[in-house]
Amino acid sequence: MMQLVANLSTLYDDLPVQARFAAARQDGFQAVEILRPYDQTPEWYAGQLQENDLELVLINTPSISPDHPVGLAAQPGLESEFRRAMEQAAEVCRACGCPAVHVMAGRRDTHVPHDRQLQVLLENLRWAAQQFPDLRLQLEALNSKDMPDYFYSQPGQVAQVLEQAGQPALRMQFDFYHVIKEGLALVDSLEQHMRWVSHIQVAGSPERHEPDLRRDTLMAGFEFLDTHGYTALVGLEYYPRARVADGLAWVQPLLDSGWARF
Repeated sequence: MMQLVANLSTLYDDLPVQARFAAARQDGFQAVEILRPYDQTPEWYAGQLQENDLELVLINTPSISPDHPVGLAAQPGLESEFRRAMEQAAEVCRACGCPAVHVMAGRRDTHVPHDRQLQVLLENLRWAAQQFPDLRLQLEALNSKDMPDYFYSQPGQVAQVLEQAGQPALRMQFDFYHVIKEGLALVDSLEQHMRWVSHIQVAGSPERHEPDLRRDTLMAGFEFLDTHGYTALVGLEYYPRARVADGLAWVQPLLDSGWARF
């Protein structure tokens, strides 16, 4: 049975950071994702999680370079900055008991050969996997409409990186929203890449609000996950139209089917 997880950074972006933890717990969530928990100390975040009986399951690497707001892992010449970013993420994970980090690659640099960026990415990922063996390091394709020139926009490209990196700790973060927005067939893409997937995320397309299970083969996607024994996490990474609790009615068919729980 899949576990539905609240992304505090999107679901509750209208609330002060401190208020988001209690709001998620009140809405029934037991686990949360946070995009960039770096505005407070790791101990502060650990205290908020403990106070609200929440588990932190995923964070992103920080954006420590203003010129590279969407990641450093594939950016030549910034290897030391990447390592500092990974150390910062690992510090949060140690304090909060978080098992996974979305390692952000950054944009494709047209002034640098693609193979050079790929080489840097692979070297950085291998270093991180060896340096932080207790962490699961996840790569996510971000669609080319919302995130032009991100280093990979399709799960197949991520799978190629994972294959070449050859590190068991490296896995795929598969977002229904990005796959659909990229114009790919959801179930086909799941079938092709499921062996790499360790974490699912979901949002409605095209505006990233509450999902509608009747659209974009979303229900078929969840049925595929259930049929193939996916029992891990599903992060709700969308921006609600109104109150989060009011918009959660969309998950009821998943709960009723026995496929998911909070």
